[in-house]
Amino acid sequence: MTSRLDKWIEKSGRNIAKRTSRRGIFAILGGGLVGAAAIPLLPIARAASGGDSSGVAPQSTGKLNDPGDPTSCDYWRYCGIDGFLCACCGGTTSSCPPGTEMSPITWIGTCNNPADGRSYVISYNDCCGTTACGRCLCNRNEDDKPMVRPQANNDINWCLGSTSEAYNCSTAIIVGLAQEDTVG
Repeated sequence: MTSRLDKWIEKSGRNIAKRTSRRGIFAILGGGLVGAAAIPLLPIARAASGGDSSGVAPQSTGKLNDPGDPTSCDYWRYCGIDGFLCACCGGTTSSCPPGTEMSPITWIGTCNNPADGRSYVISYNDCCGTTACGRCLCNRNEDDKPMVRPQANNDINWCLGSTSEAYNCSTAIIVGLAQEDTVG
């Protein structure tokens, strides 16, 4: 039995060797390795897991004039945010988690508060100093401007102005009321 199996394997190996080159075999093996490495990048249905994948319980600001859940990407202040929400990482909408520092440079946006119908200027500050929080990723690009207007662009690593360039999470601080446009 072993002799027959050995002869079949030898014959198959010789046939493959006659029809292919070493480079061809390496190309096939390399393609297989790259394909296997790409499997984790494929999309998966996270909604089927039953619940919020962030692992953070919903919260409320407790203020009538500031409605919403600061741990949800749908919170009104997050209209121009891009990053992990500090409210899910041990901080709040206006403070950094312990062990991180707020970047002195910022990008700004204008968001509409559904409680009073007014627009507010929001300062988005990154918290820096430790690795990315990895919870509650939120990427909303309302009011996002191109890179030529960096003060209103959310795609820049704003931790470049702090002592550590390691990004952790982002805050959304109300600066004040936006000036209303007047038509004259």
